[in-house]
Amino acid sequence: MLSCCGAFCLCASDPPCPGAANTSAVCRQQFRAATGSVFGNSTFTNHESLPSLEDSYSQLLRFYPQYSETEMVDRIRDGEYRHLNQSNHVCLDYNGVGLFSYSQVHDQEPAADVASSSSSSNYLGVPMFNISCKSTSLKMQLLRGGRETKLESAIKRRIMDYLGVLEDEYSMVFTANRASAFKLLAESYPFQTSRKLLTVYDYKSEAVEEMIRSSRKRGAETVAAEFVWPRLKICTSKLKKKMVKKTRNKKPKGLFAFPLQSRVTGARYPCLWMSIAKENGWHILFDACALGLKEMNCFGLSLYQPDFIICSFYKVFGDNPSGFGCLFVKKSTISILEASATSSIVSLVPPGKKPLALHDEFESTSNYAIQEDDTDTSCSFSGPIIFSASQSVKTEQGGKSEARKVEDSKPKGVLHASEIEEMEKQPASVSKVATSAADNEHSRFECRGLDHVDTLGLRVIGSRARYLINWLVIALRTLHHPNTEPKIPLVRIYGPKIKFDRSPALAFNIFDWKGAKVEPTLVQKLADRSNISISYAFLQHIQFPNKYRDEKERITEGGSNQLEDTEATKTKHETYIGIKVITAQLGFLTNFEDTYRLWAFVAQFLNADFVEKERWRYTSLNQNTVEI
Repeated sequence: MLSCCGAFCLCASDPPCPGAANTSAVCRQQFRAATGSVFGNSTFTNHESLPSLEDSYSQLLRFYPQYSETEMVDRIRDGEYRHLNQSNHVCLDYNGVGLFSYSQVHDQEPAADVASSSSSSNYLGVPMFNISCKSTSLKMQLLRGGRETKLESAIKRRIMDYLGVLEDEYSMVFTANRASAFKLLAESYPFQTSRKLLTVYDYKSEAVEEMIRSSRKRGAETVAAEFVWPRLKICTSKLKKKMVKKTRNKKPKGLFAFPLQSRVTGARYPCLWMSIAKENGWHILFDACALGLKEMNCFGLSLYQPDFIICSFYKVFGDNPSGFGCLFVKKSTISILEASATSSIVSLVPPGKKPLALHDEFESTSNYAIQEDDTDTSCSFSGPIIFSASQSVKTEQGGKSEARKVEDSKPKGVLHASEIEEMEKQPASVSKVATSAADNEHSRFECRGLDHVDTLGLRVIGSRARYLINWLVIALRTLHHPNTEPKIPLVRIYGPKIKFDRSPALAFNIFDWKGAKVEPTLVQKLADRSNISISYAFLQHIQFPNKYRDEKERITEGGSNQLEDTEATKTKHETYIGIKVITAQLGFLTNFEDTYRLWAFVAQFLNADFVEKERWRYTSLNQNTVEI
């Protein structure tokens, strides 16, 4: 039996809301009563007048006393992710699911070189494996399968168990990253007969753009849902019209790509849309990357039965966000797929087998495409995934961390497919040194990052995120420019504001005292100097009612995509309009100090000279001039 506390459905095994009957109405009522009093009518016009961290935390506990019941997260963070505190780093530029903890990786590194040892005695369950390409189509891989190491099988079973996906109903493949999972499906889906691709994203996504480009090359007609300004809710009438349009042909209409929430604005969408899609002959692609941690358990997989599921995993939160993507295909849907050559499928191999070099084929065609944090990265690295061969670096687009790309086409120690196949043909005695530890000890392999999430459960993770994101929204809205009448707010938030069931993602912009927007990339760079990692994105597909026509002209901006013309060899450009925004995503390890520091950083823009002072400070310290 399931009970629901807003958007965070609670499993029967989870404890009820503290001190109240476990009902959505009671939880919402308590939340509204507390939230309306957090800051009262207070406003701040000077960053130096903000309450201290200690006072602000006491205030949080006074209005949200249940927050103290999530202190288990702080203990896990202090013990298993100590780098977040030691580096004084606020990581708000990506969110999702990490496989391993920092402690699990770094505390055991000295004893982890199993590839150079003939014994498995030193194997301590350290997450070690390499990634290699598979030159096969999605359909062939799903039908015929292939050789899997016991290590790869163990990781696959752990992921399916974490997500609650049954092996009897779905088959799974690993992909190089999240974008390649979308691209792989677009290259395999029968768009020649089921010609439409319908997407529901209020922001420009690199991964979704890959799917759109690949599907258009194969003759698909792509359409997108629209979102009504200013709340950015789905325009119900238009989406329904696109979805239920009657045709004489009874063949499936196409592919409906649907996330339950926006990874940028925090808006949530009703599951009902999947039911409508299924009733009207669409195949459903469920984007589980947008789900909060543990929400998959209460998603209702058996009820909606999507044909495809895409999710992604990175390695260590705040330390190594590179990782891989996962594509699940419902076994009854495999037959509709078309065979197509691809290199998006990868294998996880024991550390003794060298990986293929995977070059990043998924560079964004626009600076406005949101960088897909944990998986839109190159997998071109060798060595165990936990080691420095894939150290995190910053990029100019969105400020995400991504795996360092290999400079040469075939780096030292990286073998081609034929060489890997030759290794696999060698007698067992030859490869025993390289594989014995991983194959024989696979049962001791642990994904401590997933274990922590499982231990905490949905109620703790969900309630903590709810308190922090709504406190941050309230805090940002208290900032107003001084000496202005009426008071001009410093921050504008897009999408849901204070809301019980919003997700812990936030899209906003900063405006100066004249009402001009401060460029999001500039804000990002200044935040980086304060050791705060945030990102930026581009909101799109926005429908402005007539009464907001003037506002549309004032706040929107344009850009273009270069697309390959499917009927000629030349290229063409597609123009779009939208809003470039700053984004912050709260993870399950985010604590109150992280949110407070972001608030305090943003408040510095109340000082009209803040940007110029930062420019001077940077040039004086570095003895050169750098445009910010």
